[in-house]
Amino acid sequence: MRGLMLSWAYPPVVVGGPGRHVHALARRLAGAGHDVVVLCRQPDGTDASTHPNVDTVVGGVRIVRVAEDPPHLEFARDLVPWTLAMGHAMVRAGWQLLREWRPDVVHAHDWLVAHPAIALAGAADVPLVATVHATEAGRHGGWLTDVLNQQVHSVEWWLANSADEVITCSAAMRSEVATLFDLDREAITVLHNGIEPRRWRVPDADVTAARSAYAPDGAPLLLYFGRLEWEKGVQDLIAGLRAIRDSHPGTRLVVAGQGRMAGPLLAQARKLRVRRAVHFAGHLPDAELAAVLTAADAVVLPSRYEPFGMVALEAAAAGTPLVASTAGGLGEVVLDGRTGLSVEPGDRDALVDAVRRVLDDPVAAASRAAAARARLATDFDWTRIAAGTAAVYANARRRPPATLGRPKIATGNAFGAL
Repeated sequence: MRGLMLSWAYPPVVVGGPGRHVHALARRLAGAGHDVVVLCRQPDGTDASTHPNVDTVVGGVRIVRVAEDPPHLEFARDLVPWTLAMGHAMVRAGWQLLREWRPDVVHAHDWLVAHPAIALAGAADVPLVATVHATEAGRHGGWLTDVLNQQVHSVEWWLANSADEVITCSAAMRSEVATLFDLDREAITVLHNGIEPRRWRVPDADVTAARSAYAPDGAPLLLYFGRLEWEKGVQDLIAGLRAIRDSHPGTRLVVAGQGRMAGPLLAQARKLRVRRAVHFAGHLPDAELAAVLTAADAVVLPSRYEPFGMVALEAAAAGTPLVASTAGGLGEVVLDGRTGLSVEPGDRDALVDAVRRVLDDPVAAASRAAAARARLATDFDWTRIAAGTAAVYANARRRPPATLGRPKIATGNAFGAL
């Protein structure tokens, strides 16, 4: 089949898990013989003079990467106009593409590409598939009180209701999407994210070096990696670190990632007098991250909201014991007591107890980590996920265009019905 994927993140432009998801999925579909084109963007802060449009083939995937337009728009400051401008650039490039190549299906990844995806699917008169990786309501605990929250939610609703097929990465997300966007739950396909375990295997020397850098005295080493946002729950881990250090003296925590919570988390660590025990590493290159990941005694993922939880798979690939909340997809990725230890989101006491269990019994923790790694070859294999995606493409049928009104915005918590 011929598939046109639209994504606002694609390596080397990676923002969280969706960019890696699209990259792996596109390569596996191409490897299975499908004709895949990815329409994506150049890095933030560039323009056509420094980073013009490019049309290349990498790993069997044709990548059409569009330049940013001249206006001074920034993602962090001007989210909606920036998104519209990116969409306009994608439409222009997509229109040129359709003159010489026609897809069988258009596949949109998240709301940021809703405008160009809907437009290009209509121009090509082919089915539109949408993968919803997360929701605005979910990221904000169900509250849509800010104008920007409502705008993003509206675009998500529009994309989901315009799509001929909808995919989510977990059963929890399927329920969330069905409720938020007024969809039939049974009509939504669940396809987990996958992982390539070999990518997370590193030489012993690199692991030793990482251990020496972050825990030179042999003390326990904990790791959180991912975006630094409120919904990721890092504040709960830092809040419990003092208690962990009381029972396991010298315990160190590495926080690897970037985000809006970087400053508040640093301030929290100072206030709780654990600043010297927390290393805020920022963004780590993949090789360095893999080394720290393998060196850690436990990866801790205390998410308040998590559509799937790619980092849990990465921890499993590295063979590192895992403590995670049951938020969203993490409750499906981590099987409590079998492939890791699970706690309720926001339960700081339970989080501390789970970390202590890992540190107190490294043999049991290693056994759970081995079970988590073994599960990757079955439930989270990219070849199977790509085959499932191709099946969605084959079954997709374009519906007659529907006239959609504006969605209702919940005045209370949007998750009240869940």
